[in-house]
Amino acid sequence: MNVRNGLFLLFAIFLCVNACECGKGKDIPNVSDIQVDVKIRRFDQDLFALDTNDVASGLAALEGKYPEFAPIFFGQVLGSTDSTIAPEGPTKYVKGFITHPAVRKLYDTCQVVLPDSKRLEKDFRQAFQFFKYYFPTQPLSGEVVTYISEYTIGGFLYGENSIGVGLDFYLGETYPYQSINPENPNFSQYLVRTFNKDHIVSKSMQLLVDDITGPAKGNRMIDYMIQNGKKLYILDHLLPNTPDSVRLEYSQKQVTWCNENEANIWAYFFSEKLLYSTDYNTYRKFVEPSPDSPGMPEGAPGRTANWLGWQIVKAFMEKNPKTTMEQLLAITDAQFIMDKSKYKPKK
Repeated sequence: MNVRNGLFLLFAIFLCVNACECGKGKDIPNVSDIQVDVKIRRFDQDLFALDTNDVASGLAALEGKYPEFAPIFFGQVLGSTDSTIAPEGPTKYVKGFITHPAVRKLYDTCQVVLPDSKRLEKDFRQAFQFFKYYFPTQPLSGEVVTYISEYTIGGFLYGENSIGVGLDFYLGETYPYQSINPENPNFSQYLVRTFNKDHIVSKSMQLLVDDITGPAKGNRMIDYMIQNGKKLYILDHLLPNTPDSVRLEYSQKQVTWCNENEANIWAYFFSEKLLYSTDYNTYRKFVEPSPDSPGMPEGAPGRTANWLGWQIVKAFMEKNPKTTMEQLLAITDAQFIMDKSKYKPKK
């Protein structure tokens, strides 16, 4: 079974809206009667609790306890079953991993930051209830498994939309991520400031949204901005009560900038003839993670095209209130959504 949506740090959706909304003014459905079986499973604790004098037996037990997750973790995340990575064999490799002083220290830090799973269970339950409300035909096991990969992979989907959560990517923005590997773009400051436990559920739900939405159908900027706008719209509805500063991964200053400059963003894209550009390198920073948007004033964050796409999708859904989320996903023509939205930027 293959990992889906592996390293969210490279492909995470960078969103923006006013961080103080927190569900205010939204028509939020009552999902309290939707039953979901949430299971937060601490694979990290089970792995590091292995008897180092008998790792082989412990590994066998773990594989029995986590029949879907364990093969992915040991095979694709840790690489202990790959003879090119672990020529000494999986047992010795895993023992070396869980006894290495730096990894043990990392594990201990994770336990301090997230000692129990009560809050996670509550927040995931509500998010899963909204997911089942809007996407009743989508599979959802409700299983969330936490692990430590020594900064290898932040999260992934497996099985029937089960979620793997890499706890070592949520240790707080003051954790010395950048000193671990200064050349690694995943540890850039504009990304690291979201590496805290308040973002676990939001980043995890982004994996689900990415998976059900899929890639843009086309190579124009408008194709990317509308497709990513759909993702922002869906995530907004799956996490309506989450503070936007957490859910949307912009600083409050950047959120404010976008809200105050919607017409200017639109005018810039129009004047530069970017909407229908097929030169990905020209518009890449407007749709991919980036600390800024080239050509825009200081304070403009990256991915402003996605933010604008979100406004267009919201306008489309307001003009077509009978359209369900699943029907929205089925619309692959970005121009159709643009035209039917009758979008006009706020001044």
